[in-house]
Amino acid sequence: MAVNLHAPSAADLHAVPGVRIGVAMAGIRKADRKDLVVFALDEGTVAAGVFTRNRFCAAPVQLCREHLTAGAGIRALVVNTGNANAGTGADGLVRARRSCDTAARLLGLRPQQVLPFSTGVILETLPIDRLEAGLPAAVAALRPDAWLDAAEGIMTTDTVLKAASRQLSIGGRTVTVTGIAKGAGMIRPDMATMLGFVATDAVIGQAALDALVREAADGSFNCITVDGDTSTNDSFVLMATQRAGHARIDTLDSAQGRALRDAVVAVSAQLAQAIVRDGEGATKFITVRVEGGRDIAECRRVAYAIAHSPLVKTAFFASDPNLGRILAAVGYAGIADLDQGLIDLYLDDVHVASQGGRHPRYEEAQGQRVMKQSEITVRVLLHRGNASSTVWTCDLSHDYVSINADYRS
Repeated sequence: MAVNLHAPSAADLHAVPGVRIGVAMAGIRKADRKDLVVFALDEGTVAAGVFTRNRFCAAPVQLCREHLTAGAGIRALVVNTGNANAGTGADGLVRARRSCDTAARLLGLRPQQVLPFSTGVILETLPIDRLEAGLPAAVAALRPDAWLDAAEGIMTTDTVLKAASRQLSIGGRTVTVTGIAKGAGMIRPDMATMLGFVATDAVIGQAALDALVREAADGSFNCITVDGDTSTNDSFVLMATQRAGHARIDTLDSAQGRALRDAVVAVSAQLAQAIVRDGEGATKFITVRVEGGRDIAECRRVAYAIAHSPLVKTAFFASDPNLGRILAAVGYAGIADLDQGLIDLYLDDVHVASQGGRHPRYEEAQGQRVMKQSEITVRVLLHRGNASSTVWTCDLSHDYVSINADYRS
């Protein structure tokens, strides 16, 4: 059951001028479920993406990179769930290209203007005939207000659909930012096992959008972990339709650029946190904040050492304040000159460890009280500098094992 996460309503999600979405049931893996989504984008839209760093990346990821660098102008996205089209070799690339060819023909575009995305089981052949047969229905269903249906149409082991939206004013014009994501397992940084799609009608140049998608990923999807596995299909795409009517943003250092960045990062972070809250078998949402590092990179190393540790995560599941496991993770995070005598550890407001040892006023009942909560913050103070970093994770439960043991059944 997701941790303090509730599905938004359709009314919560603002339509983005220049974006239409169609959803269909193609029977990719299971009958009678939404599993095929098409995004149609107005001419003039600019798009940017970041993708998995897993070297065994899926065919659609390879094709997305190819099409984004081709410079043809992205006008459509095709997303299927139920099959990852990963570990499928040359045949997988052929099938991904067929999905782009068919969508392009239906929409009056060139294949290079279509980005394909797949999520689901790895090492199985994509049933391209079913996908192609479902595309006409998805195209016929295109409408501006189908964000909620789209969020449902990309789910795999998710238990709650994930969508977020907000509006801001730039140059006296209303600008909309709306996005959806999926993911619940195989989640770790760079990126997480997820698909994320965020659209805005902001007027922004390609170079600025390229920078914005990286900043948004670094402030959201690259700050989460569920189980430490990196997927073959991770993709995060940011689209800007240029419809809002304000002066073009060419740098994120301007007042307008900062405002847009804050909105996009906020929507992306909300989606990323929703993925963790809906982590497979999760019962607790945990914020790990490391402060006082020499740079952000070493703070992240410590945060991820804690957030990835099965011993730490199972202790959280059991509400067991076995907090020495956190200090052990700090110690093996890879900081060669770490001075353990400087470290402070807090569990919410409880000062657990001071100067590398148990705080003299800490009592286990205090730790037990915090560990029973559904949301917990772990703070580690390194006292080495002024840098900090935050990572979001969840506990590791019996249900995580059951879900993944039964994944293909």
